[in-house]
Amino acid sequence: MKVLVFGATGKTGGLIVDRALAKGHEVTVLVRDASKFTRKDVRVLSGDATKPDDVMQVVRGQEAVIDAIGGTTPYKTTRLESTSVRNIIEAMQTEDVQRLIVISMMGLGESRAQAPFWYKYLLMTTFLHGSTADKALMEGEVTTSGLDYLIARPPILKDDLPTGSVTVLGSGATGHSITRADLANFLVDQLEVNDHLGRAVTVVNS
Repeated sequence: MKVLVFGATGKTGGLIVDRALAKGHEVTVLVRDASKFTRKDVRVLSGDATKPDDVMQVVRGQEAVIDAIGGTTPYKTTRLESTSVRNIIEAMQTEDVQRLIVISMMGLGESRAQAPFWYKYLLMTTFLHGSTADKALMEGEVTTSGLDYLIARPPILKDDLPTGSVTVLGSGATGHSITRADLANFLVDQLEVNDHLGRAVTVVNS
């Protein structure tokens, strides 16, 4: 499958690229500076996801998109994720690319009830406030897009080795963390299954 990855220079985004390549997908990435992205067997284009023209050129010819864009200053007001996903959705609609997978965060919508008390406290602090607001706008764009979407809501992300076990939390369950590697593996696997399409799911190791 021809897969476009946004946010490929981030920790999780890089692991998504690796997993997609390992599973035999043709991977394209859009990054601000192509000279700094050196992974083999990846089509690399320079551009800015907040610019509609840059996004349109890279979406053309793709079969699926994974959006792993995340703001680097979550304590500030930001519109990076919602602006980028709006551009991605418009380009996908124009180019008839249907499958969109995005990373959000635990704490939005019904997933707030799945968060432990200390995580709920973080959601009320300035540390996560800006990021939460932007992700909520991003989710709104995705859910009204008419695309075949999946929103993944992870809790705390760890840099540990993959466990090989990912749980999609049901109603009333509580989760604490997930490794970036397990999250990346889960997202890439969703390119080939339809189990969670049209849903926002909370994914955890524990």
